[in-house]
Amino acid sequence: MDTEERKQLVLRNTTEIVTEQELDEVLEKESPNTYVGYETSGPVHLGHWASIRKLSDLQKAGFNVKVLFADLHTYLNKKGEEDWIQAMTEYWEATFEACGLEAEFIRGREFQEKTEYFHDVLDLATSTTINRGQRSMSEVASGDEDSRAVSQIIYPLMQALDIEYLDVDLAMGATDQRKIHMLAREALPKIGYRKPTCLHHPLVVSLQGTEKMSSSKPKTMFPLHAAEETVKERIKDAYCPAEELEENPVLQISRFHIFGDDEELKIERPEKYGGNLEYSEFENLQADFESGELHPQDLKNAVAEHIAAKLKPVREKFKENPELLKPLEDLEVEMPEYY
Repeated sequence: MDTEERKQLVLRNTTEIVTEQELDEVLEKESPNTYVGYETSGPVHLGHWASIRKLSDLQKAGFNVKVLFADLHTYLNKKGEEDWIQAMTEYWEATFEACGLEAEFIRGREFQEKTEYFHDVLDLATSTTINRGQRSMSEVASGDEDSRAVSQIIYPLMQALDIEYLDVDLAMGATDQRKIHMLAREALPKIGYRKPTCLHHPLVVSLQGTEKMSSSKPKTMFPLHAAEETVKERIKDAYCPAEELEENPVLQISRFHIFGDDEELKIERPEKYGGNLEYSEFENLQADFESGELHPQDLKNAVAEHIAAKLKPVREKFKENPELLKPLEDLEVEMPEYY
């Protein structure tokens, strides 16, 4: 794979690179590092799977992949007590492994409680206004604005430092991470560190099509360990109006998790409705859907079957290790069965 092919693989299914010139420089390195950080506060769902897919792209493009399970961040964002967070982290790591991602899995507490890191947090705090800290955290903070804690302003400063301490060349995240990444680019050089190159991918829209996917609203998503029947049911019930491309979760799932993994999709339908269709390119499927050649129910049926089959390794992982799912029992929302 030449440099241009690697670059296109990095940029596939993304919304923004900051900046393209910096990416070109990163790609000149022999083994550049990339990372994503995750709060381990809820089930791993379709939205998280999109970033796992992008990490796989980056790995194919020659990057070393680091996954930060941000246990201390999760605590600071008031998402749970420490023992529960650690149990959730075990579940998250098992899910990522079941998805086939080979990465260096790191827990924040492995380095974030060291003296040098703490002093750097203080240095960043002296050069960052409260307003700037609040704005950077606005899209990911839990609770309403009046109830947010000081810890939630410290959070983005730590996320900026994570990039430096993990020796990251390319920081990746969904578009809701953009403000924190821009803070990192602005603040890290003030204390002698390099600004990171940042890659952003779209947030996966809710299965209901009206909001972003959320683990606190079960009908908007499904965990990757969900039973085959649940996966099929949720996709077949998903928002997918005929000929509509924007905010269409079934098209997004096709784009990220089928064609984004260099797979093909076969649509099976009776001859009286036009017979079977096969797609190897997302653009062709999208064009047929927009024209009305491809009916929403036919698309949903095919995607549901494909995704349910693809997630079998995740279901099998938890059938063999059901104890890993125990912390999910403490969530305030009902989780579907995994068998």
